[in-house]
Amino acid sequence: MLGANAIVLAISVLTMLSVGGFAYAMLATRIRDEGQIESRVAGVRAKSAASAPANRVSDAMRRRKSIQDTLKEIEDNQKAKAKRNNSPPLMLKLQQAGLDWSRRTFILISLAAGLVFGLAALVAGLPLYAVAAAAIGAGLGLPRWIVGFMRKRRFKMFLDEFPNAVDVLVRGIKSGLPINDCLQIISREAKEPVRSEFRLIVDEQHALGLPLAEAVARLPDRVPVTEANFFAIVIAIQQRAGGNLSEALGNLSRVLRERAKMKGKIKAMSMEAKASAWIIGSLPVLVMAITTLTSPKYIMLLFQNPIGNVILGVSAVWMFIGIMVMRKMIDFKY
Repeated sequence: MLGANAIVLAISVLTMLSVGGFAYAMLATRIRDEGQIESRVAGVRAKSAASAPANRVSDAMRRRKSIQDTLKEIEDNQKAKAKRNNSPPLMLKLQQAGLDWSRRTFILISLAAGLVFGLAALVAGLPLYAVAAAAIGAGLGLPRWIVGFMRKRRFKMFLDEFPNAVDVLVRGIKSGLPINDCLQIISREAKEPVRSEFRLIVDEQHALGLPLAEAVARLPDRVPVTEANFFAIVIAIQQRAGGNLSEALGNLSRVLRERAKMKGKIKAMSMEAKASAWIIGSLPVLVMAITTLTSPKYIMLLFQNPIGNVILGVSAVWMFIGIMVMRKMIDFKY
């Protein structure tokens, strides 16, 4: 029989291996995607340079050069924005969630959540370390989870209404209306949150005197979704290089609707995998709850013995790693 120290050492080694495998699984896809993006950009640039005539510069080539410079600038800006969007500040998260909370309000809500859950754990008769863990976890995690949930819901509502707003722009421009008038129509008649976001674009033009491209370029900061980036890129290219704006926006509208269809197909095809992940992830908790009800003496050894506490903690870490790996496996990019 192995001693207690050998068991703890074995558990520690397995935990380190699990954490290393989890980190590799989380970062391998991102590294591969970045390499593919860089190779594709290099290929497009090489193809453009090879196809360019060497002895003449026409209007089409000047326009292409302008578009390439614009895309290069937009690409650099998007990389900088992506770094900021990975960990946006608290006030920007609250704005993206559509909440008018101040920093003081958020801190007070966090303190109230920690106090309520801590008192509930204390009344339930849990040990002091469990009471402290419940208070800290609720105070730090619950308000942030609420803000994250409301952000995702607001982004989903924006994506559902955004293609209709682009269609309004296309029809208005084809009928001869200026684009600013079309934006004002959307800011009055579209559904939330598209209405409020386009109202901000119109207000920034009128109140601050910003050009249309700069006002639209701020939209992806408030709504960091790919579709908003597409819209900002189309407007920026049209403002700098010219061209048929209604045709470009029509193509954008078609792309947005195709992306929505693809998202629905992916959601339907991955539903079986998601259900399996829910079942697999909930089985240990259900088995533990049933065992506690039927044979409490059998399961209480894990809570009363120090080695049992270590096993519970390591098992919780492994469960978390397994759940995150399953989540990564069913999180399809489109």
